[in-house]
Formats: sequence, structure tokens, C-alpha cells
Amino acid sequence: MLDRLNEYRIMWIMVYFDLPVVETKERKAATKFRTEMMRDGFTMFQYSMYMRHCFSSENADVHIKRIQELLPDKGHVVIAKITDKQFGDMKIFHCRERKERKANPMQLEMF
Repeated sequence: MLDRLNEYRIMWIMVYFDLPVVETKERKAATKFRTEMMRDGFTMFQYSMYMRHCFSSENADVHIKRIQELLPDKGHVVIAKITDKQFGDMKIFHCRERKERKANPMQLEMF
């Protein structure tokens, strides 16, 4: 079990986007995109940047496919998949103060 939950197998999905919101139709599409991402377990990391914790690369691929199905007609979206080790090596600052990253979400396993 420990092999399944190591920092190189656990993945983070990061979604960066810049969507147009000038017209009403564009605003609705952008809102729907964000809402559906949150419904799928993504949380806002920064404005227009959402992330999700996954316990394997295969699980991350499922969520990436869902995001691809939600893509609006207009705009720019980047999806990145990184290991928990890479995420842990990130330096996160708010102004000049260093912020500690949030702990990994816990997941129960049923045998």
C-alpha cells in the first residue's frame, strides 16, 4: 500500500486559463467552466488557476479528460500534471511572506 501512495505516484492537476468575458455568452461559458471544475473536485489556487489532488496518474488522466470535455469555445486553457514531489518543492509566497502549502487531502480506502 505504501508503494501506491508515494510522492512520485501521487499527482496534482493544475488548470490555468484565460477566458474571454466581454459578451454575456462568454461570461456564462467561463462561469460554467469554473463551476464544473469545482464540481469535479478542483479548488482555486489563484484567480484563473485551479488544482486537484489525485492518488495516481491514471486517476489524474480521468479528470483531465473531463476538463477537456468542458473546454469553452473561446479562450486559452493549460492543463499541467505534476507529481506530489514537484508540488512539494514549489515555493509559495503571498507578497514577501512565505506560505506553507496545504496538507494533502485524506482519502479513505475500502478493502
